[in-house]
Amino acid sequence: MTEQLADHTTLRLGGPIGQLLTHTHRDDWPDIAQAVRAHDLPPLILGGGSNMITPDAGYPGPVVRIASRGIRARPFDDERVDLVVQAGEPLDRVVDYATEHGLSGIEYLAGIPGTIGAAPVQNTGAYGQEISDTLASITAYDWRLQAAVQIPASACGLTHRSSHFKTIGNWTILSVTLRLRRSTSAAPVTYQRLAEALGTSLGSQPPLATATTGVRADRTAHGLSIPPSGPDSRQVGSVFINPTITQAQAEHIKQHGGPIHQGDDGRPRASAGWLIEYVGHSPGSPIATGIHCSTKRALTLVARERATSATFEEALQRLRHTVRATTGVALDVEPQIIKGVPLA
Repeated sequence: MTEQLADHTTLRLGGPIGQLLTHTHRDDWPDIAQAVRAHDLPPLILGGGSNMITPDAGYPGPVVRIASRGIRARPFDDERVDLVVQAGEPLDRVVDYATEHGLSGIEYLAGIPGTIGAAPVQNTGAYGQEISDTLASITAYDWRLQAAVQIPASACGLTHRSSHFKTIGNWTILSVTLRLRRSTSAAPVTYQRLAEALGTSLGSQPPLATATTGVRADRTAHGLSIPPSGPDSRQVGSVFINPTITQAQAEHIKQHGGPIHQGDDGRPRASAGWLIEYVGHSPGSPIATGIHCSTKRALTLVARERATSATFEEALQRLRHTVRATTGVALDVEPQIIKGVPLA
């Protein structure tokens, strides 16, 4: 029976796969790369499939599922430790490893689905932490050079929910090195909602285990986790990035009760979820055939009966158009929409 993209993505949409290649051990990569090069089409790379919208027509070329595991700790100095992690390790498991070994720097990323190899692609972040805070380097396969290369974090182009890996398609991440701090305490809490969930104050540093447990509980309570079953189980998480806006737009949003965040560049950012609700879509709202806002938050779209990748994309475009027409704010889609773009 032909493998389907729907079997390897959390949205559970997408058609047949030309050839599925599963990378389970780092020593097997040369064989995987050789098999890929035998095809005329470039490879489609899958990790946990939690941030991808794959085509209904499927992908006729090679699909490489990154499932390599392994975490190796090595001291960097008296205060820091490098974790060298194979790309197929679930990010949440890496958080648990760090917590268990008294290493701080990724505790607020607990509960985020997907693999560690996918985390640098969109500079995964939550509750004031981003993978860029601790990323030291990446080992990636360069399809043009046909060789593995070491890329320092400074050369990855990491910005808010983006990187060179998201915009340039000639690398496949094989392993990630994180530089974490030896500490049994978490990084300072910077989000008021998290402070309230943890029963602490802004700036406090709760124990690592308390932080990760509290983050997971808060994510579940606010619909930020992918449930294993139920009406919200087929999803890709937040579908839009919080947009950078002008000062005039920020003042307008504040006047209407909307939250404003400050980006690392000092420019104001609006809440994409608030904008969607402002233009009339609440949790549970139908958007397109088979596509609804999740039962807990408007910023997450879920697939239900009769959903297709095409109707999911249609829902995204409807929301973007409505928000732009009503507020003048342009929303950028967060999950990757796979179209099979050539490498060259």
